[in-house]
Amino acid sequence: MTLWGGRFESGPDDVLWRYTVDDSDRRLLLDDIDGSIAHATMLGATGIVSSDAAAALVEGLTAIHAEAVAGKFAWEETDEDVHTAVERRLGEVVGEVAATLHSGRSRNDQVALDMRLYLGRAAVARQDDLDAFIGVLLDKAAGVGEVVVPSYTHMQQAQAVPLAHHLLAYAWMLLRDRDRFAAVAGRLAESPLGAGASGGSSLPVDPTVVAEHLGMGSVFANSMDAVGSRDVIAEYVFCAAQAMVTLSRLADEAVVWATTEFGWATFGDAFTTGSSALPQKKNPDIAELVRGRAASVLGDVTAILALQKGLPLTYNRDFQEDKRIVFHADDTLAGSLEAFGAMLGSAVFHPPEVSGWTGALDLAEALVGRGVPFREAHHVVGRVVAALVAEGRTLADATSGDLVAVDARFDVSDLATAHPSSSVAGRISAGGGSFDSVRDQIERLRTRLG
Repeated sequence: MTLWGGRFESGPDDVLWRYTVDDSDRRLLLDDIDGSIAHATMLGATGIVSSDAAAALVEGLTAIHAEAVAGKFAWEETDEDVHTAVERRLGEVVGEVAATLHSGRSRNDQVALDMRLYLGRAAVARQDDLDAFIGVLLDKAAGVGEVVVPSYTHMQQAQAVPLAHHLLAYAWMLLRDRDRFAAVAGRLAESPLGAGASGGSSLPVDPTVVAEHLGMGSVFANSMDAVGSRDVIAEYVFCAAQAMVTLSRLADEAVVWATTEFGWATFGDAFTTGSSALPQKKNPDIAELVRGRAASVLGDVTAILALQKGLPLTYNRDFQEDKRIVFHADDTLAGSLEAFGAMLGSAVFHPPEVSGWTGALDLAEALVGRGVPFREAHHVVGRVVAALVAEGRTLADATSGDLVAVDARFDVSDLATAHPSSSVAGRISAGGGSFDSVRDQIERLRTRLG
């Protein structure tokens, strides 16, 4: 079934059908039905169709909705898309009155509405998924207690920090990813129905009735923009891509943490794989796949942007491709959050002892506290480091005499402040890597998650 055969003398060739028909829009079934119920309600409210006809349309569509929810909606090979499938089925249920449903509507504004409804629901689901993943990080951060690890800059040990502080850094990143979905959900809640094919309708359609019925906060201001723009879909794809990038960064660390060389963490057997040749192997494949699949979602961002580039207003068939792009990005993120969250939840952390060098900054700040300019203090501690390295020692091997030998302004108590645990305990800057900061962050994040 097609909606456009009136001016054609023959039906579509098989080649045309195979190339132009894409059944990926079948996942829009419930949204198409919901949008059609809202449209039928509007048709009756405005008198475009009789109240009896509107009631019959709504009753038939409601029955089809129940079929769809129960998984009993029967697709046919001749259904060109989800819109024609619903209209075909409606005709089977209510008869000729089904032909009035499309009054004042085009597939152009219809599919724009369907996508907004679908992605509005998906945005809420991704926020829930991100909340759950952040919850795993919070539980792990609370569970590791006062375990201290090195932070890294340039992949060199930098300062000692609580392991929880490291985990919570990702929690804050993912919270911003969550907030991006909340923001795009607001922009998705604008109904385009009533824009028609491109220029609106001579029928007295009322877009506000549809929007209110669907719980959407606003309606379009320009009919050409309503059917000819896909920027909000591109924004959704970006939200998915940025969240995947965050997950990919954490996944890369998880892969490193599981190595013999780092030995920071062991992941549960149920969430790791083995090697076909090497009996000793225990591979964090979920993390590696998250890292790999992030690349494909980055490709989706390029694809959705390139899809729009150079398209004249309004609707062009190119837009059919937006569905497989955004569905792939969204599905990949949803699956990654579920699988990686489960793997991370199984982690047992056992990081090795922190290098003594991580207290070098604390030595410099001890001098700063006595009035020494930081740049000078930095230079002094650098001389201490150079002397120890020349002797094959580290700060963990140093004595107070080693410090005073370089600069008399050191105090005998300074060396103790450079110990990793003392370094963390002595940190007072807001948001820094201290145990008090960790406790505050966990409380704030749990409040944000409700």
